[in-house]
Amino acid sequence: MDLYQELILEHSKRPVRFGLREETHAALSWMVKTIRADGEVVVSVRGLTKVFKDFWNRPKARAVDNVDFDVRRGEVFGLLGPNGSGKSTTVKLLLGLLHPTRGRIEVFGHSPRHVATKSRIGYLPEESYLYRYLNSRETLDFFGNLFHLSRGERNDRAEQLLEMVGLSQTRTRAVGEFSKGMQRRIGLAQALINDPDLVILDEPTAGLDPIGCREVKDLILALARRGKTVILSSHLLADVEDVCDRVVIYYGGRVQAMGTLKELLSRPDTIRITTPVLPRETLEKVLRVIREDVAADRIRVDNPTQNLESYFLQVVEQARSAAAETSGATSGARVAAYLRGEAESPSETDRILERLALPESRPASVPEPATPAGPTPDEARLEELTKAADSAAPSPEPAREKKAEPVDLSKADEKLSSLLKPGE
Repeated sequence: MDLYQELILEHSKRPVRFGLREETHAALSWMVKTIRADGEVVVSVRGLTKVFKDFWNRPKARAVDNVDFDVRRGEVFGLLGPNGSGKSTTVKLLLGLLHPTRGRIEVFGHSPRHVATKSRIGYLPEESYLYRYLNSRETLDFFGNLFHLSRGERNDRAEQLLEMVGLSQTRTRAVGEFSKGMQRRIGLAQALINDPDLVILDEPTAGLDPIGCREVKDLILALARRGKTVILSSHLLADVEDVCDRVVIYYGGRVQAMGTLKELLSRPDTIRITTPVLPRETLEKVLRVIREDVAADRIRVDNPTQNLESYFLQVVEQARSAAAETSGATSGARVAAYLRGEAESPSETDRILERLALPESRPASVPEPATPAGPTPDEARLEELTKAADSAAPSPEPAREKKAEPVDLSKADEKLSSLLKPGE
């Protein structure tokens, strides 16, 4: 019995007041159905335990120990913890690559080893497993073929994904020549080639520069807005804090804390008031009022600072707007069209703006050149000279084969020059 069933049951046990129990019960039932429809459980984990054993079948390490959590549709769920805490093992269990020692896992209501379930999952491993002699296009074509996509569909998706991850200019380069950051970009593209409903990312920003990290995080948020479910495994706190709706914190294979970021990070014993810069007199009045209830040593007044990532991106954007050149990966464009789904259909205004912003393939109508009313002076002169030359020429003799005599080109040049001189 879940929380919402308990809520309805508890309310139904209460005495009838003003004859509203049945109506309220119906309203609550409708609310429960709506919430469930909007928050469909995509991943359900109960009592998950994984114990690795040695050659003699003796317990060697308990990587995951009695873990429970749910992940809902459209949610960005973070697996957070230090190295060796059990995050990667949990991911492999969710993918069906490992068998749990105990417990139950359901992905889309089925076992993670179910073939239909696997076709709805996109996975970026911690280390990208790529064929180093294939280029970007060939890599995406290979992975698209694994999902039985048609050739045309593979080509379209490959072009969109390469533009999305900023590798459109390196489509013919071998993947083995890529840097670590570029390999993460192409790895992210292959994880999205099948338009998955569940995306599992294991350290997606490893090896990326701050610009690449920001682009990946923006992409994760965009996927969530479009109804995709994202499970993010990372030991980078800033990444998890920027994108995740809920997190679970691992240590020693156990869940040490779980909840929304607001629940975990809020400090109810402290209040922060943010205002524009105040005159000194006004600030002193405010502090005087506060000191009546709060000790002076517990009050802090300073100017807020932005984090280093925001400042770095600001500097780079200024350089980019000044048309500074760079090599390697470029900034990614918007989310690939086939990944957008129905959650964010462009409005008519957006479509109009898009048409105005993009160069058109051909003009709407090509005006036909206007026919001149009569011949120009040069054309009239040329026609007159041509008629004169035709009248002076003798009529050709009937068919008698004759060797062609060589033409004196010097005389022809003189004649042509005289014809082209203006005013003659």
